[in-house]
Amino acid sequence: MGKFIGGLTVGTLCGMVAGLAMIYFLNMSNMVAISVISAPDIQGVLAWAYENLRLSVIPFSLTLALYCHALLKLRRHLTDDDGLPEKVFQAEHLVDIWINIFFGIGVIWTAIGMRSALLEALGGLDAATAAREGAFSILQRLVDGGILLALSTTIFGAVGGYMMRLIKALWVGAMLQAHYQSLGDRESEKVLNMLEKMERHLFKIRDKFEYQMIE
Repeated sequence: MGKFIGGLTVGTLCGMVAGLAMIYFLNMSNMVAISVISAPDIQGVLAWAYENLRLSVIPFSLTLALYCHALLKLRRHLTDDDGLPEKVFQAEHLVDIWINIFFGIGVIWTAIGMRSALLEALGGLDAATAAREGAFSILQRLVDGGILLALSTTIFGAVGGYMMRLIKALWVGAMLQAHYQSLGDRESEKVLNMLEKMERHLFKIRDKFEYQMIE
């Protein structure tokens, strides 16, 4: 029942995130007009997000949702008494993967924005045309081409990624350290037990050898 409820919750959250991403895409593409009368500031936030982040909001949001799910799963494995080490390791590995993907989205959209801006600003220009139009005109074409998108996604990806690492360290960091320390203690105990068995076996061999020598 617990797994069913957990799966149902995850499916519902993923559906909500996907629906919101679709609404955001349609609204910012001017295909659908959405107006929230009771909270008009939402429209301003959406406009700011599209101006500075554009469609990168969608992969950022999906990655953040998957990160939250993986982090909750990791904490659940750490709090379970029968949490297997491989499950904890896999859950932590997924958390780190989503953090790295969040960073990667910022880098990828930076490259996309820079490429688009350079093509917009320098496409079809030669030395004579560039000298005639002037630096301000070329700078304006860079801005219109997406240079702000490139800078904004870089900042958003870096800040968001470091915040995700900080949340992981604060929320489950101590539990992870205790878990791995416990695993290390178990391995040390196994080695000590094996050495004690070897020692007893050697003592038996020595006693047997001394008894034979006395005879």
